[in-house]
Amino acid sequence: MNLKQHIRSINETGYTVVRGLLSQEQIAAIRLALKPWLQKQLMGRNDFEGFKSERVYALLAKSPIFSTIVAHQDVLTIVDHFLDADYLLSSNLAINLHPGETVQRFHADHTDVPNCERTIVNGISTVWAFDDFTEDNGATEVIPGSHLWPAKQTISNHKAEKVLMSAGSVMIFHGSLYHRGGANSSQGTRLAITPQYCQPWLRQLENMTLVVPPAAASQLPERVQELLGYSIRAPGFTGFVDGKHPKRLFDEFYRGRKYKEIE
Repeated sequence: MNLKQHIRSINETGYTVVRGLLSQEQIAAIRLALKPWLQKQLMGRNDFEGFKSERVYALLAKSPIFSTIVAHQDVLTIVDHFLDADYLLSSNLAINLHPGETVQRFHADHTDVPNCERTIVNGISTVWAFDDFTEDNGATEVIPGSHLWPAKQTISNHKAEKVLMSAGSVMIFHGSLYHRGGANSSQGTRLAITPQYCQPWLRQLENMTLVVPPAAASQLPERVQELLGYSIRAPGFTGFVDGKHPKRLFDEFYRGRKYKEIE
């Protein structure tokens, strides 16, 4: 992976694609873990979510296998460059577009932050492809360079670019980049999982410590626990629980150890 090239692409165009990060075996295992929730029962509730799209939230509470992508080292190496230390997982969901889904409205994931210029990096989003993203099955569409626009810039006269990539690849993009899910005019579905990361001082989109409570979080890798919010923001001790580091919850609840102070 050419780290400098990916960083430059995000700085200049707002996004980059890292291709072929997952093996066919990993893709199949993650799809299998999702299968119980992809039964056309969790369809979108509004035009933005997509009435012909399935949306599966709280993935890490459903299976630890989703840690494979949430804490993929190649991705986090890029995110490390843009976000402060101790950044968090803001959201993590699967989106499965069915045939006939219409194009989503353009939006940016991390721009509604008080007292911050729109172009400041408050978050980095990713879209992992679990089907090939093609011209006609709803590939993500972006407006390159829109992460550099001022707040009052209009979208209407700018051409969208489809991000085509094979299954197992990931698109990584600036939180201020305008993007949308494309229309699915094919005969098949288009499955994606989209972990999003935010600055450590921002509130996460999903309340991760409720979504993945200590009993479930204790079974996850340490890096994922930190991303969920079982962590302390340094310097200082923002994020403590009853005067202790939140990860001590795991020791106290599941290993019988006791701690009296933050360590």
